[in-house]
Amino acid sequence: MIDIKLVRNNPDMVKENMKKKFQESKLPLVDEILELDIKRRDTTTEVDELRASRNTLSKQIGKLMAQGMKEEAEDIKAKVTANAQKLAELEDVKRELDEKVTAIMMKIPNIIDDSVPIGKDDSENVEIEKFGEPVVPDFEIPYHIDIMKTFSGVDLESSAKVAGNGFYYLMGDIARLHSALLSYARDFMIDKGFTYCIPPYMIRSDVVKGVMSFAEMDAMMYKIEGEDLYLIGTSEHSMIGKYIDSIVKEDTLPHTLTSYSPCFRKEKGAHGIEERGVYRIHQFEKQEMIVLCMPEDSMEWYHKLWQSTVDYFKTLDIPVRTLECCSGDLADLKVKSVDIEAWSPRQQKYFEVGSCSNLGDAQARRLKIRRHGDRGKGFVHTLNNTVVAPPRMLIAFLENNLNADGSVNIPEALRMYMGNKEMITPNK
Repeated sequence: MIDIKLVRNNPDMVKENMKKKFQESKLPLVDEILELDIKRRDTTTEVDELRASRNTLSKQIGKLMAQGMKEEAEDIKAKVTANAQKLAELEDVKRELDEKVTAIMMKIPNIIDDSVPIGKDDSENVEIEKFGEPVVPDFEIPYHIDIMKTFSGVDLESSAKVAGNGFYYLMGDIARLHSALLSYARDFMIDKGFTYCIPPYMIRSDVVKGVMSFAEMDAMMYKIEGEDLYLIGTSEHSMIGKYIDSIVKEDTLPHTLTSYSPCFRKEKGAHGIEERGVYRIHQFEKQEMIVLCMPEDSMEWYHKLWQSTVDYFKTLDIPVRTLECCSGDLADLKVKSVDIEAWSPRQQKYFEVGSCSNLGDAQARRLKIRRHGDRGKGFVHTLNNTVVAPPRMLIAFLENNLNADGSVNIPEALRMYMGNKEMITPNK
């Protein structure tokens, strides 16, 4: 959510930002919010005047009673009663206006950074840089589920009977590899100075509304029936929510946290052959990182975060590239975002394995995460980034470390988490 002062003082810029995001349908919201804002401020002024008048009159009653002027005091009391009724009515009006203003402000997209490329959707995202040399081996690479099955490492049939489509059983070396990737990611980020955290896996609605847009919430979140709780779709939501309605001392910033959690998503949308298996699923695990920092430091942290993911993949011999998200592909709260894509030798193209986002003060403003210090008061900036999200990352790992005989190499960095094995071998 942006500062309403920005809408008030520079409505044309807010409208131009909507056009850059191809959200022309939202343009009327700017004029609507300006009209409501005037009414709200006028009502607030009237409420304040009535409260001041009530206080003044109340003091007069005391003085008159002390002087024995009961009749005059009763006249003043009548005025106080009338004022109180009028004040209650105006407070109801103000509360209603506050709710309307907030509801509209939640729909107005954040101001994107000037460096964001303009485009309608993800097809117009822009490649920034490639890391590692993409290789296509001289043998055929099977579909990822078929690779896993040679290790007796996946059972989709049983999971479909137990939970439905979009779930899985991982077993044996494949399950161990899954856990190893997460454990290594945890230690990788701890070594970079991040504090490790395991957060709640459910969050309340006020946190959900603070960290994401309504459209994202509907597409992603599972609601717990009869409870004000949602299963998290990513641990960054729970991690940012940790600071809700708090004041962070400026001299303690930045706060850098890395978190493990299971994640639960509805995953609406296309489900082609490449998105089946364990690519697009309702349940997965992830190592995430978040940063709370001073506004002037957020872009520096943005680049540090996505670079950390690139470095992680490089230690596992997996080529990756960074893809700048264009304006139309940015969620409403984001200022700037980059996708990390891993190389798929089987498809001979890159596919998404994580993303990094700078949200400016949008989440902090919604969640009331303030900062105080020598540089004054304000809101922190929040950022998040995926370190690794298996089992999707398993696809990239298996394809890039597969040998012609079906065995899979274990890079040196991962061996201590795999019983010092240099390779795992299929059993069928």
